[in-house]
Amino acid sequence: MTQKVVSLVQDQTTIKTVPKEGFIKGLKEELKKVSWTSKAELILCTKIVVGATFAFGLAIYVVDLFVRGTLNGFHQIVRWVGF
Repeated sequence: MTQKVVSLVQDQTTIKTVPKEGFIKGLKEELKKVSWTSKAELILCTKIVVGATFAFGLAIYVVDLFVRGTLNGFHQIVRWVGF
């Protein structure tokens, strides 16, 4: 079984026929060349992402409380003035 692979090179379209087995073999060879992260590095990066997400969420919450309080204050002033 073959499949068609389309590649764009300098605005020219070329179609090559690549055997499916050759594609899988090439894919496995390329995956062996990949520099995978270690387990320790992956855990550290995950902790950093979770911590940063929590920190940004907390910052957004604090800003929201400030804006809500300011708008409620303006609302009370407007009600007190009688508009």
